[in-house]
Parts: sequence; C-alpha cells; structure tokens
Amino acid sequence: MSLFEVDGWGLEGKKVAEAVPKPKPVKENNVTKKDGKKVKQKKQKQGSKVHHAKQEDNDISTAVSADNSKSKPTQPKPSKAPQVATNSSLTPLQRKMMAKLAGSRFRWINEQLYTIKSDEALKLIQEQPELFEEYHEGFRSQVQSWPENPVDVFVNQIKTRATTRYVNAPGGLPGLANSRVVIADMGCGEAQLAQDVKKFMPSLKKKKIKIDVHSFDLKKANNFVTVADIKNVPLADESCTIVIFCLALMGTNFLDFIAEAYRLLAPRGELWIAEIKSRLSDEKGTEFIEALKSFGFFHKSTDDSNKMFTRFEFFKPPPDILAERRAKEEKKRKFVEKENKLEALETKRQKRPEGEWLLKPCIYKRR
Repeated sequence: MSLFEVDGWGLEGKKVAEAVPKPKPVKENNVTKKDGKKVKQKKQKQGSKVHHAKQEDNDISTAVSADNSKSKPTQPKPSKAPQVATNSSLTPLQRKMMAKLAGSRFRWINEQLYTIKSDEALKLIQEQPELFEEYHEGFRSQVQSWPENPVDVFVNQIKTRATTRYVNAPGGLPGLANSRVVIADMGCGEAQLAQDVKKFMPSLKKKKIKIDVHSFDLKKANNFVTVADIKNVPLADESCTIVIFCLALMGTNFLDFIAEAYRLLAPRGELWIAEIKSRLSDEKGTEFIEALKSFGFFHKSTDDSNKMFTRFEFFKPPPDILAERRAKEEKKRKFVEKENKLEALETKRQKRPEGEWLLKPCIYKRR
C-alpha cells in the first residue's frame, strides 16, 4: 500500500468505496463458531421442526391433490349406459352421487335384458362383461328391501323336502334312479342356489340322497356357472328332475325357455318359477298358467303370499297321463272343432312377442 492509499478510499474514484464488513463471530448456545466449524445443537432442533413442518405440508398437499384428482369426473367407456366409478375414499356427497349413477346404470341394464331376445342378451354380455357384475350388484341392493329372497325360498323348499321325505315319495323331491335329484337353475346369476345346496348336502348322506345342480347364465361368475343361452343348454333330453326359473324369464322370447324346460325334464319332473307380481297380465297369473299348459305342463300350485313375487309349480306328466289327456281332447274335437292351444299361442307370438303381453317387462321408473 502506498503512502496515499487508505483503506476504503480509491485514488481515482471521487466517492468513497463501499467497505466490505468483516463477518462477526456468531454465538449459538453460548458457543462461538471458530475456524469454520459449526456447533449444530440448536440448528438441529430447529431444523428437525422445520423438516417435520415441511413433511406435513407435503402430506397435506399430496392428499389434497389426490382428492382433487378423484373428484374429477371419470371419462365414460363407450356405452349407452352411464359409467360408474367406485372409490371408498369419496366424500359423502360424492358417494351419494355415485349411488344415483349406479342405480341409473342398473335400470338401463335391466331394461336391456327385458326388451331384447336371449341371444342378443348373450352377445351384449360377451361384448361388455362388466354389465353382468353391475346388474347383479344392483339386483342385490334391490332384494335387500324385500321381505324375502325367492332364491332362499327355493333352497329351503329343496332342503325341507329332501330331509323330511324320500325321493319320489309323496311330498318328496322328484328324482331319477338311485335317489338322484338333478336340478337345472336357469338364469342362475351367481349360482347362490347351487352353493347353498352344496352346504347342506353332507346332512343327506344317511338318506343316500344325491342332488346335482347345473347352473346356467350369460357369464361365468364362478366355477358353479356354465355360460349358455337358456333356450338351449348343454344337457340331454329328460336328464333333469327339477328346472328352476328364479326371476329369470327376462328375454322377449322367454317361452322358448319354457320349451327347453319341457325337453330337459323327465316324466313327473317339476318346473318351479318365481316372478315379479307386477309382470303378470292378470292378478292370479291365469293367462301365464294357461300358456305353460299349452306346452304340456300340468299346473300344480300357485303361491302369491309374498307381496313382491308369485311362485308357480308345474310338473311334466308321465306318458300314461299324457295319453289319457290326448284321448279326452280327441273326443272333444269330434263335436267341436277346436284349434290346438300351442298353435294358437305360436301364432300370437309371431304377431307380438310374449315379452310385451304375457309377462310385462320389469322396467323401473326413471327419476
């Protein structure tokens, strides 16, 4: 430094240069920093608090972001029905809205199944298999408000008749040789009947009764189910002793299902049907009963004690009773020209499908 240089002054400058202050030693917890070494006791405590605060902010930010992303409406899949997303973390308002959307979709699927032919319904489920689960989820929700489920009624009837009577005895279940009862559950859904029968089968070992249940529907919901259009199932003629339609006469061509049931049943085999009361064209189901008698069934009983559905039982007469019946009809024809009932029914079906007049489609009111 020359004689005329002073710290903080510039020889060529007219103003005083800004002096750079020297760093002062900092004390933390009464300990002075020396030689670049830091005492971190206090800093670590403060840093820990800041870290936790930031972490909580990040957690809240992530949760809010996830909630916002869940609140955005999902893009619907290509379908005429409204799409439904399921998420247990939705808000109460969102869950309420999703429930309404699920109900709307159930009604749409239900209407499709009642207003198209069975082969079209099979194609629909094959193309959009998710519809099957959504329909049955909605159906389970509906049945919860009923006094009883018709499937439970049929299961209890099978159990009672199997445990209190021998096969083919009065009041017992109809069976084939060796006390073997074969049931075809047509339109079985998730095969609840087959699963429930399997549960009480061990109790029948002493009576040496064997019950086989074949379950058919549009989709294989589990290993109990065989996929089929129930107007044509893969079973041999007269191979069953009971055929059941539990709320399953849904297609516009449901009388084809009845014809298939007649083919499947062995002589003295029984047809069990449960249907929603509002579907019947008359209060007692007389027109429905007469239509099934046209296929050769004999009407056994009607139970309309439940406020939601009516149960019907028919049986397939053995050859000797059929021969006697035909002889009586021939005698009547000698005096009065009478049109064959089945031919008359088929003529009526060609003009208008039975799903429009014999059993009305079960369509829920739009909200």
